[in-house]
Amino acid sequence: MIVLTVLGIAMALVVVPKESHAVQIHLLGFPESDQHTLNLRPLMLGAFCLLPALAALCYAFGGILDRYLARQMLGAVGLCSLALIVIYVLLDVNDNINKFQKAKDTTSFLAQYYAVTLPAVFVQIAPFSLMLGLLYCLGRLSQSREIIAMIQTGRGVVRVIAPLGLVGFFLSIACLLLNYHWAPWGEGYKQALIEFVKSGSKSQARNVLFVYRDQNQVPQRAWLVGSFPYNYTPSEPLRDVVIRSKDEQGPTTVLRAPLATWFPDTRTWAFEDAELFDIRAQLEDGVVMPKFITLPSPYYVRDYPETPWQIVKPGLKEEYLGIPELMSWLKQYTGDEWAPRRAYLTQLHYRWAQPWICLVAVLLAAPLGMVFTRRGTAGGVAIAVFLSTSMMLSAEISLSLGDAGILSPALAAWGTNLIFTIIALFLLYRRLRGRPIYQTLKSFFPGGDQE
Repeated sequence: MIVLTVLGIAMALVVVPKESHAVQIHLLGFPESDQHTLNLRPLMLGAFCLLPALAALCYAFGGILDRYLARQMLGAVGLCSLALIVIYVLLDVNDNINKFQKAKDTTSFLAQYYAVTLPAVFVQIAPFSLMLGLLYCLGRLSQSREIIAMIQTGRGVVRVIAPLGLVGFFLSIACLLLNYHWAPWGEGYKQALIEFVKSGSKSQARNVLFVYRDQNQVPQRAWLVGSFPYNYTPSEPLRDVVIRSKDEQGPTTVLRAPLATWFPDTRTWAFEDAELFDIRAQLEDGVVMPKFITLPSPYYVRDYPETPWQIVKPGLKEEYLGIPELMSWLKQYTGDEWAPRRAYLTQLHYRWAQPWICLVAVLLAAPLGMVFTRRGTAGGVAIAVFLSTSMMLSAEISLSLGDAGILSPALAAWGTNLIFTIIALFLLYRRLRGRPIYQTLKSFFPGGDQE
């Protein structure tokens, strides 16, 4: 416990200041972001560093049987997690090997690529690692009659699985902290790294269309940005920018520039190698004749109130945004009937709901892994595989229904947790009553054995 505490504090002292600096840089480029949730990012990362020490403290205060069960479960879950990660890496390398080979330093690129991918992979595989590991652990303990021996000491089934639930709770908290920003960000940044290998640039969004409106909601300018840098800072420009301006009478000018940089201190835009197409240019005799105007480079514009955050928001994909970014997006488009708020609100609820699937997985696996008869664990494993597949499908379908407006965002995000928690409690009830689970479910199908 002392070692984990020291390591956690040391890691927090290293990563928290860096994360605070990253938040400040983000606010320079995106001053209209939700500052409250962004400022929580360093605290969340610090809490993640100290989470193993807190888990070790709970382990130290547990009883002998509790610690024994926790060790058995952690060993099995660790092996399952390692196996799933290896399978994921092999499949991913097989799919992207041609792209990886284009990197100048393949080894360094792969290290960076899988470092940013690891949080998202951990969040995705944690529930299934828990279920597989717990089935193996409880199945082995059941075959050796250790579960029965624990119950004969006076402990009930709920008390036996309590330390296993605590492990699932800590893994849920770990997934929740990663889901706050780093897991969805890593999933999006992984795509940006692959793009960087192919084209030499990392874009957060491409071909973004943003329409600036005045206080009366009258369109004034339409921005089309070809490429928006992923980790935007004032030193990284927007690329391939086209700005179409208009007034009450119609279009007025078209500004084109390969590079556009925003300076937050002066709120000034600088356009490199810009050209201006004046649609209403007039000749000496009053005849209107559109013409191109070559502008100085850089060309500074101080009367554009748009910020990079406003411009990039329409092009952001909701599945790659963490809680601060989703909150900022929803805050920006409050009351906008044309904005697809439902999809982003569904993802916001899902950021909070998804991690608790780990705890649901423990509740599902515990009654399926415990066996008090000679039938073995094959039936429980078969049910667990079916339930795992059903959870994945249910989550995808629910999110799609939430995006489409058929389900409310909260129900779409939390519906899978609710359904499978009810199923888990039913299975646990059957186990507490000493009734067989596999044979009972099998009896619902034609030709199945009756209980």
